[in-house]
Amino acid sequence: MNVKLTIEYDGTNYHGWQIQPNAETIQEILERALERILGVKTRIHGSGRTDAGVHALGQVANFFCSDDQDLWRLQKGLNALTAQDIVIREARAVPDSFDPRRDARSRVYEYRIWNHPWPSAFCRRFSWHVRDPLALNVMQEAIPCLEGEHDFTSFQAAGCEAAHPVRKIYRNSLIRQDQFLIYTVEATAYLRHMVRNIVGTLVEIGRGERGPQALSDLLGVRDRTLAGRTAPAEGLFLKEVKY
Repeated sequence: MNVKLTIEYDGTNYHGWQIQPNAETIQEILERALERILGVKTRIHGSGRTDAGVHALGQVANFFCSDDQDLWRLQKGLNALTAQDIVIREARAVPDSFDPRRDARSRVYEYRIWNHPWPSAFCRRFSWHVRDPLALNVMQEAIPCLEGEHDFTSFQAAGCEAAHPVRKIYRNSLIRQDQFLIYTVEATAYLRHMVRNIVGTLVEIGRGERGPQALSDLLGVRDRTLAGRTAPAEGLFLKEVKY
């Protein structure tokens, strides 16, 4: 049986999704829990990596097990064996051909900025605190140019293993919600730190350090050194994987 999991996690205490030597990751923890439940080592495959400190509201993964598994009990067992900052929201059987990475049509990420003179004791793990007032309208003016298929070299981190820097963004938006600025983007796939580098540049636009045409200019020059800082990991969420 091919089992699809939908997973929610607070990435603060983990070194991302993918198994790494000498570092605790979400994948490793789930595989240990599955081994205890199933009695055999079981490899779990995710829809994509999330970096250290990045969160997920809807990460998707799969694994294979015997057909006689009770999925409700399996989900209950996984949630009992993992820490409270990892939750299996759904476990269900899918066709054997289902692959969470290759079958994904798009992935939706959300980045949260706490835009207030003072930090928040409760939101600090899940947002980037920016004290300076940010001009929302100017930032909104800047982002439409990102939609469509472009070379995102200017927003690609060093060490990115992608075969090429071309990605397609279907939509992106920026709204204010109380003290938060929330940037949402849906794309086929992403380069390493792509969303965080876009947000870092957007904040500079919001501060008035760059004009609203800056993102368009950066797409053209294809030079990471000319873009803004990399926004901190704690503000980023993998919100949804669409199939």
